[in-house]
Amino acid sequence: MTEQPAKPCAFCAIVRGEAAALTVFEDEHCIAFLDHRPVFPGHCLLVPREHHETLVDLPELLVGRVFAAAQRLAGAVVAGLAADGTFVALNNRVSQSVPHLHVHVVPRRFRDGLRGFFWPRQRYADDAAARAVQAAIRDALTGDAPGG
Repeated sequence: MTEQPAKPCAFCAIVRGEAAALTVFEDEHCIAFLDHRPVFPGHCLLVPREHHETLVDLPELLVGRVFAAAQRLAGAVVAGLAADGTFVALNNRVSQSVPHLHVHVVPRRFRDGLRGFFWPRQRYADDAAARAVQAAIRDALTGDAPGG
């Protein structure tokens, strides 16, 4: 388990039962509850019971468990709300309103008005720029990058 944050964590309080939440799922590793400011009704947040801030911080043992729960929750959101599908996402630090890993499971319907979820697209300047980014990521994965 990672070190507890310096200031109180809202999601840890929910996990401990110290803060109210409309829980929709829980098991020994995760808990899911309705987001209090949903994109659409039924928008859920799935959090690991242990405090880990980002996906990078999540122990490998928990990755499969968290995403198996996300898969189950996504199916339940579709079935329970007669949704056409779901949007499943998480933020790592940037745009992360609570610094505790949380997976958003948002019900979607065709023509629901959500467009691209705020992702402006851009092109690489040229093939060399794309290949430089490719090399940087590959080097980081193999440990050849500075600090890797």
